[in-house]
This record gives sequence, structure tokens and C-alpha cells, in this order.
Amino acid sequence: MHWFQKKEIKIPDVNLALKPDQNRDFTVKLERDACLKHLSHALGSNERGVVLKLYIENFKQLNQLLGYEYCENLLNQILAYLKETCGNYVYHYIGVEYMIVLDHLSQGQAMSLAEKIAGRFDHAWKIDDTDCLCSVQMGLCAYPGHAVTSEQMLKCLDLAVTRAGEGGPNQAVIFDSTLQNQLLRRQAIALYLKTALEKEEVEILYRPTFSTETGTFTRAELSMRIFIKGLGLIGAGEFMSVAEDSGQIRALLYYALEKVCQCIRQAEDAGCEFQSITLPVSPVLFLQEDFIDEVARVIKAYRITQGTLALELKESALTMGYLNFNIMLQKLADMGVELILSEFGSGCSSISASLDLPVHTVKLERLFIWQLETNEKSRHIIQGLIRIANDLNLSIIAEGVETENQVSVLTAAGCSCQQGFYYSPALKQENLIRILGKNREESTSYLSEQ
Repeated sequence: MHWFQKKEIKIPDVNLALKPDQNRDFTVKLERDACLKHLSHALGSNERGVVLKLYIENFKQLNQLLGYEYCENLLNQILAYLKETCGNYVYHYIGVEYMIVLDHLSQGQAMSLAEKIAGRFDHAWKIDDTDCLCSVQMGLCAYPGHAVTSEQMLKCLDLAVTRAGEGGPNQAVIFDSTLQNQLLRRQAIALYLKTALEKEEVEILYRPTFSTETGTFTRAELSMRIFIKGLGLIGAGEFMSVAEDSGQIRALLYYALEKVCQCIRQAEDAGCEFQSITLPVSPVLFLQEDFIDEVARVIKAYRITQGTLALELKESALTMGYLNFNIMLQKLADMGVELILSEFGSGCSSISASLDLPVHTVKLERLFIWQLETNEKSRHIIQGLIRIANDLNLSIIAEGVETENQVSVLTAAGCSCQQGFYYSPALKQENLIRILGKNREESTSYLSEQ
């Protein structure tokens, strides 16, 4: 008999006046508390078991498409299936995340169970005679072993779920020594970032953009990297996600915003002819109440000329609260900030969003650029995307340009702004200032200095 008997959760009479959403949230909180209590006890015992975390993908889109009531019924049907398949220890942890504590199961048994669940999600769920397909990501972690506390267990499961998502829909991944090393690496990066800004240990570089129309370097984009002893050089592509997860992204990007504005001011004081300098931003910044105020502050502090500061946002971020993005992007545009949407062509939403959002510039998905070397069809995709951007009166930038062939195709198609190692590596600020507005011949000596 299990040590932990999960009782049916009832809402106390005092809460009967709550709205349905409030009742649901209250119930989920009780479920979450019960889950954490169960995890704590399991990890403190000498018994073995496995914890499974299940995350339902794209549920927000399902809600918008099929409606609230339909999706509530869908969740109830999924929960009933999970309890029937896995037993009583299924917890609605938060949102569309479910935790399943599989006491006394081995990793092999738990994985077989996960595969059975994945198989069910390969088929439609029927609600009121309407079929619906939704997919899941699952992460598993055995105990005892990798985690000693509930907090550590949750981190292990999060990483396993993320890895499962990389494999496609309805996948399950067991947390193992490889993921353990990744987790330790992320923890080391998070610890380093706590003091890196104070000690000025974040290296700031700039990727220049060349204009084939003017024959000069007209733009640049900020890039960051850090060096951690034992780990080596780590680029922003890796440590930015760590900063987001550890709550350090705000401080990091506000620091970078300050650096970009300092660079713009120096470039203008030096008489450089350029269009803009870009800071790629995380969608997390749009959740900060002071984001617009902070941008306004640095624009005023560094006397930034209208249009010379650019902020770049990934197209995929638009799925996270579209209306809020629209409002904030419009405020930034009204302040004279150039708005750049990257990953152009990676999905239909990037094109449709350009029709409604105050975006000035788009960046071609670099995968299409690279495929020019191996797939002839990519030429037609690039030509079509450039034509769409021109028809929408949007500027367009190609990143990841590395070969003569890529330059030839892009230029012929009408994309004059190109960025990549074909033209220049990432440069320190002093060298960027020396090449802005200059041609490649004038810039040669500075492009090799790092």
C-alpha cells in the first residue's frame, strides 16, 4: 500500500462565491501543494520510483480556435485518461502541466508507460462530436539519484521536457547523466552571470551589416559572449536562455541596451554614416513594467537620433500575448525606435504579423541562406520572401552570409543588406566605429583585428 493517499480535493464553502476561473486556480494550487508534498516525501525515502512531467503543447491556440468550454472538457478527458492509465497519483501542477508520481516503478516500466501515453496522443480526442489533435512533451526522472529536493527534481524534469520537445510531438525523454551535465553547465552559467555585469566580464561585440547598394557598412547588431573557466567561451545563444530561466535577463539586456546607446552616441560623434545599431531582445522584456520607460531614458540620456536605435524581436515571440506586443511595439515605434522582426519565413505568422505590427525591417531566416549551397529550391523561397518584404515596404536583412554564391543570389533578388562572415567577423566597438560608412577596402585592416 502506498504511503501517500491522495484525497479528493474539495473547495471549502468559503470559496463557493468565487468565479469559475478562481475556483479552478484554487483547486490547482491545492493539487500543486499536494504534489510537492508527495515529491518531498518520495525523495526523502529509500524507495525507488520515477516522476513524469507531461506538458500539452499549443494549448493556447486550441483555446482560441475551439473555445474555453471545449478545452476545459478536453483537459478533463485527458486527466481522466491519465488517472486511468497511471493510477491516482496524477497532479494538475500548473496551466497545462501534469505531474505523475510513479512510486516503485523502474525507468524501463515508466518509459513503457510514457510510450503508451504518447501513442494515445497520436490519436484524436472527441469532445461533443468534434475531434481534436493535441501533442505532448514528457520528461521523466528516476529517484533516488539525480535530485535530492523537490526543486532539483523540477529542474531535472524541465530540462527533460525541453529535450523531448526538440524531438518533435509526443516524445518522452528520461533525465540521464548527459542531461545532468547540461543542467550543471546551466547552473554554472547562471552563477557566473550573477557577478559578470558588475565585473564587466560580459564581452560586447558587434556584427556589421554590409549594403551592396552603397558598397559600405551601414548597420550593426550587438552580440555578447562570456568566458567561464572550465567551460570556455559561451555565446548569447546559450546563456540568454539561462538568464531567462534564472530571472537575470532584465539586468543583462538593460546592460546591453546601455552599451548599444553608448555605441550609437560614439558613432554619431565620430561622424559615421550609418542607419542603425540593433539590440536583439527577449520577449521577457515586454513583461517588464518599466521597459518602455527604460528605452525612453537611454534615448534621452545619449541623445539618440530617431531611427538609429533598433530592437530585434523573434517572430516566434508573437505567440506569447500578441495584443500586448502590438501595443508596446507601437509605443516604441512612436519613440523613433526601428523595429526588426527576425526569423522571417520560418512560419506564416511572421508574414501575417508584418501586416498589423509597426515593424520596419525583417531578417531572413538564416537556414534558407545556408540551404542555397545544398538545395536549389531555397533560391525560389528566398526570392519570394524578398518580393513579399518589398511589396510590404519593409527593409530586409539576410544574416549568415558566408559564400560568393549566397551574395550573388541575394543581391540579384533585391536584398542589399547582408550580414555574415563573408563580410566581417564580430568586431569590438572601436573597430566598428572605424568601419561604419566605409567600404570593404577601407575597412580591411580593422576586419582582422579581434
